[in-house]
Amino acid sequence: MNTPPSAAPGRPPHRMDPAGGCPHAANARLLAEGAVTPVVLPGEIEGMAVLGHDALRDFLSHPDVAKGAQHFTALTEGRIPDGWPLRTFATVPGMTTADGADHRRLRALVSSAFTARRVEELRPRVEAVTAGLLDGLAEAARTGDGVADLRRHYALPLPLGVICELLGVDPAHQDRLHRLSSLVVATDTEPAQAVAANRELVELLASIAGAKAEAPGDDLTSALIAARDEGGDRLSQPELIGTLLLMIIAGHETTLNLVTNAVRALCGHREQLALVLEGRAAWADVVEETLRWDSPVSYFPFRYPTRDLTVDGTLIPRGTPVLAGYSAAGRDAKAHGPDADRFDITRTTAAKHLSLGHGPHYCLGAPLARMEAAIALEALFTRFPDLDLAVPESELTRHAGFVGNSVRALPVRPTP
Repeated sequence: MNTPPSAAPGRPPHRMDPAGGCPHAANARLLAEGAVTPVVLPGEIEGMAVLGHDALRDFLSHPDVAKGAQHFTALTEGRIPDGWPLRTFATVPGMTTADGADHRRLRALVSSAFTARRVEELRPRVEAVTAGLLDGLAEAARTGDGVADLRRHYALPLPLGVICELLGVDPAHQDRLHRLSSLVVATDTEPAQAVAANRELVELLASIAGAKAEAPGDDLTSALIAARDEGGDRLSQPELIGTLLLMIIAGHETTLNLVTNAVRALCGHREQLALVLEGRAAWADVVEETLRWDSPVSYFPFRYPTRDLTVDGTLIPRGTPVLAGYSAAGRDAKAHGPDADRFDITRTTAAKHLSLGHGPHYCLGAPLARMEAAIALEALFTRFPDLDLAVPESELTRHAGFVGNSVRALPVRPTP
């Protein structure tokens, strides 16, 4: 049986807002009705979202759930246009759209760069970059009447600079890469703009890869090219470009939102900030609780059941595009207690979150993201312990789209 998800008994579909906004009120309402909900995606495409912690954990590791676009019924039937804002998530060649042996092959090619040992070797470099950015933040505030955008001057350039350095990407490309990747991951991008941004991003990455092929360096892009050239079928050109695209987007967008959300949380919960400044909690605790409480990724596309699948009592028909509801799962009271909507860095279930994934597609860059965020937060509040928001939380403009979860700018007063 291939019943449309909108026909799920007693549960009207939730219409995903392409413009984004704060997800938590809607998440709470949806979770109260069950762990799985039908949704309407942009373009009137029917889908599902898994919201409950336990249901999502099981779904992410289920053997009959795939990532490959060939399992996306609406796509294979030709109902997904080129300018569909979520098309790149579904079709980009690489780890996020591969299954089985192909996924293991692609993951193995880059996994060595993100081991705990390799990440720890990056610590001095991350600390040095952070120190320089703090100087820049202070200067931005000095020239901005005491106010600076922490997202632009601090939370963004740290992870973007580190991932570009790992890949051997010239710093001159960084602003363009961020602008294009932001358009690609936004769910409110107009079709023509989405097509143009995706084409420009692919062309830029191909140009970067071409330059590395002619003049290899001691970087991950050169290593991936060598694997392609030496191994023959180990890495195709589209897979190379798709892997670079994935690593640049995932390597900075998630950490950018994580640091931004953590600063917002600490500024709004000064008693929690006091705990860590006084040494009664660790910066790693702040990172984990932020990941749980205000996940940097709200709804991540896509997974597809390869057969009709019942999840927590709800049928998800084969070929349905399913969103992983990380922001909802993080505040699921069944997993985190009746106060799941409260920010508490001493929470014993904080590390139980799913915000970096679960199962075969667990985030390869998790150790790097955690380290970058902990270093960034400790350095920031050590230098500016009284740092606070320059506007009320309610006046902050939310991220464009329902995939990323954060704000577009974070004006702060970094007073020593």
